[in-house]
Amino acid sequence: MIISRPDPPSDHPSDGWVWDPGRVHPLLKYTLATTAGAAAVGAACVAYAAGYEVRAYRLRRFDVPVLPPGSRPLRVLHISDLHLMPDQRDKVEWVRGLAALEPDLVVNTGDNISHPDSVPVALHAYEPLLELPGVFVFGSNDYYAPVPRNPARYLIRRGEGPRHLTAPRLPTEDLRAAFTEAGWLDLSNAKGELKTDDRLLAFAGVDDPHIRWDRYEDIAGPADTSAELTIGVTHAPYRRVLDAMVADGYRLLLAGHTHGGQLCVPGFGALVTNCDLDTSRAKGLSRWGPSWLHVSAGLGTSPYAPLRFACYPEASLLTLRSAL
Repeated sequence: MIISRPDPPSDHPSDGWVWDPGRVHPLLKYTLATTAGAAAVGAACVAYAAGYEVRAYRLRRFDVPVLPPGSRPLRVLHISDLHLMPDQRDKVEWVRGLAALEPDLVVNTGDNISHPDSVPVALHAYEPLLELPGVFVFGSNDYYAPVPRNPARYLIRRGEGPRHLTAPRLPTEDLRAAFTEAGWLDLSNAKGELKTDDRLLAFAGVDDPHIRWDRYEDIAGPADTSAELTIGVTHAPYRRVLDAMVADGYRLLLAGHTHGGQLCVPGFGALVTNCDLDTSRAKGLSRWGPSWLHVSAGLGTSPYAPLRFACYPEASLLTLRSAL
């Protein structure tokens, strides 16, 4: 005798029931389709961010009305956060090409390297720019090699990093020596002056506030009022540093560190700044009290997160003009 087994009802599956896509509940169909679509969009975004945008270097231009009335314009090239690896030849050649802009001053706000063998590569990138007047500060990645980290920490952390890192040290002093031998002014917890275009500029800078190496109290005091312009320089734009510089009369503040948020939401912008600066100032030009603040989104990434989204890698050319 042959006994046939009827198909079970679609809402009561049992042993022997074969899944029939035609019987799937419409809500489950929608959920599966939406999940698959989101996964495809996510994969496309990652491919774009890692395959194109991370190497789509841009030059941003800003006019800054910060000079005394009647002053002729002064052009400042602001470079930050290259995070150079030895094999990043495309980035090296792009940076070398910036010398064609013929800026009056180069300001480097740190995180130049990410590997022990990157110093010669960085110096090759900067070679044409080292012939120009310049100043610099270092960031934590000029001192310590990056290490793998949980990316979620970057999205939720707002405070400083540890003062003493356990990551491998980098050949920082080789880079510092090359910069200073070329005539660039080291502003790591230091003040200084230089002339460019026959004009006196006065500077104050700090070592990286993100690892709490800044000691602004060692150089605090009124800025030199005889200078045509006073400039404060820091790698990470922590509010305590910016406020102290403004209180002492520095009228142009330059920083990097934020990567512009690195992974941004189109139409919204940065989700984080990796410091206590608000996300609306993650990159670009803004007012900070009576002074101007420019934060560079930088040119690189950590080698463990080599992608950027809705935040192109950049350097900036600031044309300083007389204030009205």
